[in-house]
Amino acid sequence: MNAPRQRIQRRPVHGVLLLDKPLGLSSNDALQKAKWLLRAEKAGHTGTLDPLATGLLPLCFGAATKFAQVSLDADKRYTATLQLGQTTTTGDAEGQPLETREVAVSPEQVLAACAAHTGAISQLPPMHSALKHEGRALYEYARLGQEIERQPRAVTIHSITVLDWQGSRLMLDVHCSKGTYVRTLAEDIGRMLGCGAHLAALRRTASGPLSVEQAVTLEELAALAEPQREQCLLPPDRLLADWPEVRLDAEDAGRFLSGLRRRLKGELGATDRPGVRVYGPDARALLGSASIRGGELIPGRLLSPLEVSSLLPTPGEPATESLKESV
Repeated sequence: MNAPRQRIQRRPVHGVLLLDKPLGLSSNDALQKAKWLLRAEKAGHTGTLDPLATGLLPLCFGAATKFAQVSLDADKRYTATLQLGQTTTTGDAEGQPLETREVAVSPEQVLAACAAHTGAISQLPPMHSALKHEGRALYEYARLGQEIERQPRAVTIHSITVLDWQGSRLMLDVHCSKGTYVRTLAEDIGRMLGCGAHLAALRRTASGPLSVEQAVTLEELAALAEPQREQCLLPPDRLLADWPEVRLDAEDAGRFLSGLRRRLKGELGATDRPGVRVYGPDARALLGSASIRGGELIPGRLLSPLEVSSLLPTPGEPATESLKESV
């Protein structure tokens, strides 16, 4: 008989892991593997990447899960590889070919098609997507051959840059708002070029202030000893890195953590702000997020005193600024 599998002992883990998700793995599967390697009690990811896609998948552990929505709402950046001249049933390389055409387009036409899809645009969500309809993902209906009526969505494409073009393969850098379907963008560009296209490959390179250049792979994480794995975690406030900072003295910090509004003095309180990150006397430990309205600091998502203390490094422990330095 096989010996029973030993159950791992979960523990509180707080921070953000920038994972370079591999091809063929779902976002949830990648999350569960990282959660197991860190023996973490609580974790979540900040935006689904299809199994076809690779690249940056920020994973939040413990206290960082309170700020996951910030990363969900952030602008994204992708390297998208388009296969010109062929459309598929799913709009990407996983689908069956629908139509094949000759690719006879000029660089000027490609640039014009990219420019036409830059700015505020409307997209129809694809049937092969995780968007829910009556509690079920659209791709589930698509697999049954059912077409569900969808409403166009407004998204913003900040920029599209041609990175490479070899034959019928076109590689683009796409900087876009949340909710953008890059496969739909690929199909729309192909349609404008008159040859059709599908998304052959997709790699997320950035999410808000976070970059894939700092990310680690599951293989790199697994090769480390447990203390080194934990050193790969960034502090939760890295998710709020582009928000203004507010510092409070010890008395106001305690009241803020109790959910009480505080009156701000000086220049910072003179301007309403939708989001700020708040610290106490020690700038290394985040207290939570807040907004500023009418000179008042209004608490948002707050950490518990135990979570705040857990973010302070132990004496002699170096701060970890780069994930790649840990591997």
